Amino acid sequence: TDRIELVDLTARVMDFVQSAGVREGVVSMWSMHTTCALFINEAQRALHADIKRFLEHVVVRDLDWMHNDPDHSDCDRMNADSHLRAMLLGHSLTLQVTGGEIVLGQWQRLLMAELDGPRDRSIRVQVMGI
Repeated sequence: TDRIELVDLTARVMDFVQSAGVREGVVSMWSMHTTCALFINEAQRALHADIKRFLEHVVVRDLDWMHNDPDHSDCDRMNADSHLRAMLLGHSLTLQVTGGEIVLGQWQRLLMAELDGPRDRSIRVQVMGI
């Protein structure tokens, strides 16, 4: 719903892994978009606000980015900052599956970062194992 938004995908991916019936293996997640990232961190409101603020400070939206300049790029979305922020966070995750569940630390959650929204997004999830 927002230009920058963090979405917790942990429960959805856990359900997917359990429905696949894999007891031991790996699950791979891949963002199908260059301005949508996947990463692991806590799902805590204040931290999410800090992550957004960090991204906005590290990659300032209104700098003189060549990607936003019609003399250098055919992109009309003015979203160079979104591409650069996604590059920092990454587009994929590979996680272990043990006992039919994703292996995560106590506070770890699977997060998707929408960096050029609001937009519809697709995340590819593949489970491999026995």
